[in-house]
Amino acid sequence: MSMGQHGEHLSLLGMRAASSADRRGCIEVVCGSMFSGKTEELLRRMKRARLAKLRTVLFKPRVDNRYDEVKVVSHEGLNADAIPVSGAEELRSLVRAEEVAVVGIDEVQFFDPSIVDVAEALANAGVRVICAGLDQDYRGAPFGPMPSLMSIAEYVTKLHAVCAQCGAPACRSQRVVASEGQLFVGGAAAYEARCRKCFVPGVVES
Repeated sequence: MSMGQHGEHLSLLGMRAASSADRRGCIEVVCGSMFSGKTEELLRRMKRARLAKLRTVLFKPRVDNRYDEVKVVSHEGLNADAIPVSGAEELRSLVRAEEVAVVGIDEVQFFDPSIVDVAEALANAGVRVICAGLDQDYRGAPFGPMPSLMSIAEYVTKLHAVCAQCGAPACRSQRVVASEGQLFVGGAAAYEARCRKCFVPGVVES
Protein backbone atom coordinates (compact mmCIF):
# COMPACT_ATOMS: atom_id res chain seq x y z
CA MET A 1 0.00 0.00 0.00
CA SER A 2 1.18 3.50 -0.73
CA MET A 3 1.42 6.12 1.96
CA GLY A 4 1.33 9.89 1.60
CA GLN A 5 2.01 12.86 3.81
CA HIS A 6 1.97 12.00 7.55
CA GLY A 7 1.37 8.32 6.79
CA GLU A 8 -1.99 8.91 5.13
CA HIS A 9 -3.60 5.85 3.61
CA LEU A 10 -3.88 6.55 -0.13
CA SER A 11 -4.81 3.17 -1.61
CA LEU A 12 -8.04 4.42 -3.20
CA LEU A 13 -8.44 1.72 -5.82
CA GLY A 14 -9.93 -0.70 -3.33
CA MET A 15 -12.17 2.00 -1.91
CA ARG A 16 -13.72 2.53 -5.32
CA ALA A 17 -14.70 -1.12 -5.64
CA ALA A 18 -18.36 -1.81 -6.28
CA SER A 19 -19.06 -3.65 -3.04
CA SER A 20 -17.80 -3.33 0.52
CA ALA A 21 -16.73 -6.99 0.38
CA ASP A 22 -14.10 -6.06 -2.23
CA ARG A 23 -12.78 -2.99 -0.39
CA ARG A 24 -9.84 -2.95 1.97
CA GLY A 25 -10.70 -1.17 5.18
CA CYS A 26 -8.24 0.35 7.60
CA ILE A 27 -7.96 2.49 10.70
CA GLU A 28 -5.97 5.72 10.76
CA VAL A 29 -5.33 7.66 13.97
CA VAL A 30 -4.27 11.31 13.99
CA CYS A 31 -3.23 12.30 17.52
CA GLY A 32 -1.32 14.88 19.49
CA SER A 33 -1.80 17.72 21.95
CA MET A 34 -4.20 20.63 21.79
CA PHE A 35 -3.39 23.05 18.92
CA SER A 36 -1.30 20.49 17.02
CA GLY A 37 -3.51 20.48 13.91
CA LYS A 38 -5.36 17.18 14.43
CA THR A 39 -8.72 18.44 13.20
CA GLU A 40 -7.15 20.23 10.22
CA GLU A 41 -5.47 16.97 9.22
CA LEU A 42 -8.71 15.02 9.61
CA LEU A 43 -10.58 17.56 7.47
CA ARG A 44 -7.80 17.47 4.85
CA ARG A 45 -8.03 13.69 4.54
CA MET A 46 -11.82 13.80 4.35
CA LYS A 47 -11.65 16.45 1.62
CA ARG A 48 -9.22 14.35 -0.41
CA ALA A 49 -11.53 11.36 -0.09
CA ARG A 50 -14.44 13.43 -1.41
CA LEU A 51 -12.29 14.67 -4.30
CA ALA A 52 -11.63 11.01 -5.10
CA LYS A 53 -15.43 10.55 -5.45
CA LEU A 54 -15.68 8.45 -2.30
CA ARG A 55 -18.73 8.48 -0.08
CA THR A 56 -17.80 9.94 3.28
CA VAL A 57 -19.45 10.71 6.60
CA LEU A 58 -18.00 12.75 9.46
CA PHE A 59 -18.93 12.37 13.13
CA LYS A 60 -18.28 14.34 16.30
CA PRO A 61 -19.16 13.68 19.95
CA ARG A 62 -22.28 15.55 20.99
CA VAL A 63 -20.49 16.78 24.13
CA ASP A 64 -18.09 18.88 22.01
CA ASN A 65 -20.17 21.91 21.10
CA ARG A 66 -17.48 24.55 21.65
CA TYR A 67 -17.70 26.10 18.20
CA ASP A 68 -20.76 24.56 16.54
CA GLU A 69 -23.43 21.96 17.27
CA VAL A 70 -23.33 20.23 13.87
CA LYS A 71 -19.92 21.05 12.40
CA VAL A 72 -16.40 19.91 13.08
CA VAL A 73 -14.45 23.15 13.55
CA SER A 74 -10.71 23.51 14.00
CA HIS A 75 -9.10 26.11 16.26
CA GLU A 76 -8.08 27.91 13.06
CA GLY A 77 -11.67 28.08 11.81
CA LEU A 78 -11.68 25.31 9.20
CA ASN A 79 -14.97 23.44 9.32
CA ALA A 80 -17.11 20.74 7.77
CA ASP A 81 -20.60 19.41 8.32
CA ALA A 82 -20.74 16.54 10.80
CA ILE A 83 -23.21 14.34 12.63
CA PRO A 84 -23.14 14.75 16.42
CA VAL A 85 -23.56 11.47 18.30
CA SER A 86 -23.82 10.55 21.97
CA GLY A 87 -21.70 7.41 21.77
CA ALA A 88 -20.15 4.63 19.74
CA GLU A 89 -23.32 2.59 19.30
CA GLU A 90 -25.24 5.55 17.93
CA LEU A 91 -22.42 6.15 15.47
CA ARG A 92 -22.45 2.51 14.39
CA SER A 93 -26.22 2.59 13.85
CA LEU A 94 -25.82 5.48 11.40
CA VAL A 95 -23.23 3.82 9.13
CA ARG A 96 -24.05 1.29 6.43
CA ALA A 97 -20.69 -0.14 5.37
CA GLU A 98 -21.96 -1.00 1.91
CA GLU A 99 -22.85 2.67 1.30
CA VAL A 100 -19.90 4.52 2.92
CA ALA A 101 -16.22 4.30 2.00
CA VAL A 102 -14.70 6.68 4.56
CA VAL A 103 -15.78 7.48 8.13
CA GLY A 104 -14.17 10.37 9.97
CA ILE A 105 -14.40 10.77 13.76
CA ASP A 106 -13.24 13.95 15.48
CA GLU A 107 -12.38 14.23 19.19
CA VAL A 108 -12.49 10.44 19.43
CA GLN A 109 -11.01 10.54 22.93
CA PHE A 110 -14.43 11.59 24.24
CA PHE A 111 -16.10 8.37 23.05
CA ASP A 112 -16.76 5.36 25.26
CA PRO A 113 -14.42 2.34 25.00
CA SER A 114 -16.74 0.54 22.58
CA ILE A 115 -15.64 2.94 19.82
CA VAL A 116 -12.64 0.62 19.43
CA ASP A 117 -14.87 -2.33 18.53
CA VAL A 118 -16.97 -0.12 16.25
CA ALA A 119 -13.90 1.13 14.38
CA GLU A 120 -12.61 -2.43 14.05
CA ALA A 121 -15.96 -3.69 12.73
CA LEU A 122 -16.17 -0.90 10.17
CA ALA A 123 -12.60 -1.48 8.98
CA ASN A 124 -13.27 -5.22 8.72
CA ALA A 125 -16.29 -4.37 6.56
CA GLY A 126 -14.11 -2.42 4.13
CA VAL A 127 -14.45 1.10 5.52
CA ARG A 128 -11.53 3.50 5.93
CA VAL A 129 -11.89 4.89 9.45
CA ILE A 130 -10.01 8.12 10.28
CA CYS A 131 -9.94 9.02 13.98
CA ALA A 132 -8.55 12.28 15.37
CA GLY A 133 -8.08 13.01 19.04
CA LEU A 134 -5.93 13.81 22.05
CA ASP A 135 -3.61 10.99 23.02
CA GLN A 136 -3.01 12.45 26.51
CA ASP A 137 -5.26 14.23 28.98
CA TYR A 138 -4.46 17.24 31.18
CA ARG A 139 -2.56 14.98 33.58
CA GLY A 140 -0.36 13.59 30.81
CA ALA A 141 -2.12 10.23 31.06
CA PRO A 142 -3.45 8.18 28.10
CA PHE A 143 -6.86 9.53 27.10
CA GLY A 144 -9.88 7.23 26.91
CA PRO A 145 -9.90 4.78 23.99
CA MET A 146 -6.88 6.35 22.26
CA PRO A 147 -4.24 3.78 23.32
CA SER A 148 -6.39 0.89 22.08
CA LEU A 149 -7.22 2.65 18.81
CA MET A 150 -3.55 3.39 18.19
CA SER A 151 -2.62 -0.23 18.82
CA ILE A 152 -5.05 -1.61 16.23
CA ALA A 153 -4.58 1.13 13.63
CA GLU A 154 -2.67 0.53 10.40
CA TYR A 155 -1.49 4.14 10.40
CA VAL A 156 -0.76 6.44 13.36
CA THR A 157 0.23 10.09 12.88
CA LYS A 158 1.41 12.05 15.92
CA LEU A 159 1.39 15.81 15.44
CA HIS A 160 3.08 18.44 17.60
CA ALA A 161 2.11 21.96 18.58
CA VAL A 162 4.40 24.76 19.73
CA CYS A 163 5.05 25.05 23.46
CA ALA A 164 3.42 28.21 24.80
CA GLN A 165 6.23 28.61 27.34
CA CYS A 166 9.47 27.99 25.44
CA GLY A 167 8.61 27.45 21.78
CA ALA A 168 9.81 23.83 21.62
CA PRO A 169 7.73 21.10 19.94
CA ALA A 170 4.77 20.45 22.26
CA CYS A 171 3.18 17.07 22.85
CA ARG A 172 1.03 17.77 25.95
CA SER A 173 -2.04 19.82 26.84
CA GLN A 174 -1.74 22.07 29.88
CA ARG A 175 -5.07 22.95 31.52
CA VAL A 176 -5.01 26.52 32.79
CA VAL A 177 -8.50 26.81 34.28
CA ALA A 178 -9.61 25.47 37.63
CA SER A 179 -11.67 22.51 36.47
CA GLU A 180 -11.03 18.91 37.34
CA GLY A 181 -12.14 15.84 35.39
CA GLN A 182 -10.79 14.21 32.25
CA LEU A 183 -13.81 15.04 30.07
CA PHE A 184 -13.72 18.80 30.49
CA VAL A 185 -14.14 20.37 27.03
CA GLY A 186 -12.31 23.65 26.56
CA GLY A 187 -10.69 25.83 23.94
CA ALA A 188 -7.85 28.31 23.68
CA ALA A 189 -8.71 30.02 26.96
CA ALA A 190 -8.62 26.75 28.91
CA TYR A 191 -5.49 25.03 27.57
CA GLU A 192 -1.94 25.64 26.42
CA ALA A 193 0.31 23.38 24.41
CA ARG A 194 3.40 22.48 26.42
CA CYS A 195 6.55 20.45 25.85
CA ARG A 196 7.61 17.74 28.30
CA LYS A 197 9.90 20.11 30.22
CA CYS A 198 7.31 22.87 30.68
CA PHE A 199 4.31 20.63 31.32
CA VAL A 200 2.89 20.42 34.85
CA PRO A 201 0.52 17.46 35.39
CA GLY A 202 -2.92 18.67 36.44
CA VAL A 203 -4.24 22.23 36.49
CA VAL A 204 -2.12 25.38 36.67
CA GLU A 205 -2.96 29.07 36.47
CA SER A 206 -1.93 30.74 33.23
